[in-house]
Order: sequence, then C-alpha cells, then structure tokens
Amino acid sequence: MTDDELKDLDKEVKKLKRIASEWAGKLHDLVEDRLPAGYAEIPEISQGTLQACQAWADANARLQAAQKG
Repeated sequence: MTDDELKDLDKEVKKLKRIASEWAGKLHDLVEDRLPAGYAEIPEISQGTLQACQAWADANARLQAAQKG
C-alpha cells in the first residue's frame, strides 16, 4: 500500500470513528433524556450505532493490517 493510500485509509478510519461517536451520542441522549417514553426509538438508534461501529472496526482492522506491512 502506498503512503497516499495509507493516509486515505487513516482519514477514512477517523471519519468512521466520528460517525460512530455521533451515533453513540444519539444512543446516550435516548437513554439519558427520552426513556422510557422514547422506547420505540431503540431499534433504529441501536442498529445505526451497531452499523457505524462495525464500519469503523472493519476500516480500523484494514488500517492496522496495512501498517504492519
């Protein structure tokens, strides 16, 4: 992997981590502010959080593998 490709992958990992953090914030807000009345929001927010975290984990694993050579 070239240096530019590695930098692009690092940038992608950081972007995906930010997105996962935003979803985690939505989940936190739901728990702190809107439960139990907002219980119907749990599936959508938890699924979005899960998908965002999985996308970050996959990209991060690719980055770690690329950095090891």
